[in-house]
Amino acid sequence: MKIICIGRNYTEHIAELENEKPTDPVVFLKPDTSILIKKQPFFIPDFSEDVHYEVELLVKINRLGKYIDKKFAHKYYNEIGLGIDFTARDLQSKLKAKGLPWEKAKAFDGSAVIGQWLPVSEFNDVNNIEFSLKKNEKIVQLGNTSHMLWKIDELIEYVSKYFTLKIGDIIFTGTPSGVGKVAVNDKLKGFIGDKEMFSITVK
Repeated sequence: MKIICIGRNYTEHIAELENEKPTDPVVFLKPDTSILIKKQPFFIPDFSEDVHYEVELLVKINRLGKYIDKKFAHKYYNEIGLGIDFTARDLQSKLKAKGLPWEKAKAFDGSAVIGQWLPVSEFNDVNNIEFSLKKNEKIVQLGNTSHMLWKIDELIEYVSKYFTLKIGDIIFTGTPSGVGKVAVNDKLKGFIGDKEMFSITVK
């Protein structure tokens, strides 16, 4: 399985990082080794002094697909989840300044939190799902899929032009504003609506 991540998909997050608004979705990959093992803490890597949380809605692909038309994209997933794309922001900034790929800052071991999954049938509209992240019981990120520049089905159409989507692949759909640094002993909890989807401790 592969993890396909979308960057710069919320206008306010683009602004807070002073990035340019893209004309197409920004796409990068994480390997399966980036997945944080269930019930394990997140360990801040020794190569970064500025690791940021980025909460994101997740989509799990349930059938093989290539060149998927947007109108058929809804047939390729039946579960929605929540996760964190941990980012070594200091390292990412150095790489971006040199025009180099982000993988070392985005795809390191343990950088992908994948929480519980909910059936799509639980949602009235996948383009109107509210989600949030609490750090030490305080809400630090609050997003809604209605604010995405590219909605879920549009992302599936776009990504499938370049990558064959396979059963079990996961799409991280982008993060809203409010990203920030984690510190040792922080507790992070993610929610879709009022349902807790994951809870992790930072070490």
